[in-house]
Amino acid sequence: MVLLPAAAADFRFLLARGYPRQAALGLVGNRYQLDHTARQLLHRGVFAPAVAAARRAKLRRLADLPGQPLGVDGHNVLITLECAVRGLPLVAADDGWIRDVGQVSRAFQVSDATDRVLLLLADYLAGGQVGPVQVFYDAPLSLSGELARRTQEVWATRGLNVSARAVPVPERELAGFPGAVASSDTAVIEAHAPVVDLAGEIIRQHRDWTVLSLGEEQPVGD
Repeated sequence: MVLLPAAAADFRFLLARGYPRQAALGLVGNRYQLDHTARQLLHRGVFAPAVAAARRAKLRRLADLPGQPLGVDGHNVLITLECAVRGLPLVAADDGWIRDVGQVSRAFQVSDATDRVLLLLADYLAGGQVGPVQVFYDAPLSLSGELARRTQEVWATRGLNVSARAVPVPERELAGFPGAVASSDTAVIEAHAPVVDLAGEIIRQHRDWTVLSLGEEQPVGD
């Protein structure tokens, strides 16, 4: 990991000059002899400066949106927080989001950690005076319907006005959502504004959860 800042700088340099992302990542990864996890940290955390700046312009804190509707990319937010709870690698990306690199999306299974994460989210949302919340889970993933039911049950205990359901394509629902959305998915960020890094805001409150910075992260709102 000691080589990552230099590798990140080289990767950022190539992206800024229009090199294809995968080709640039392969070139940098091979030059620094990076393993799979290190390459994923670069892939998830480093972007061309212009791209990162455009995304940061869309990023808002939950506290800046009191009472407004919020659409939540359910598995995206949940998995990032579960990775944090489990001590898996996290990266503070150039565009302002915190992302996991666990690559567990398709293998995600509801576990004991899921309820802990749902409670973390419920407490944070309740403290942020959020408006109506709609959560969209990825229907093809295992037990998505049960996860939606459990989300409504847990979050309702905190007085939240919440609707959760499993849908075929959450990104499609979020793209047309009439309010802010919470996701670190780059496709969602590109398609919508404003966007909240809900998982990242919670992770930043837990100083015992290690987040790797690769040198270009900017404060939210800058």
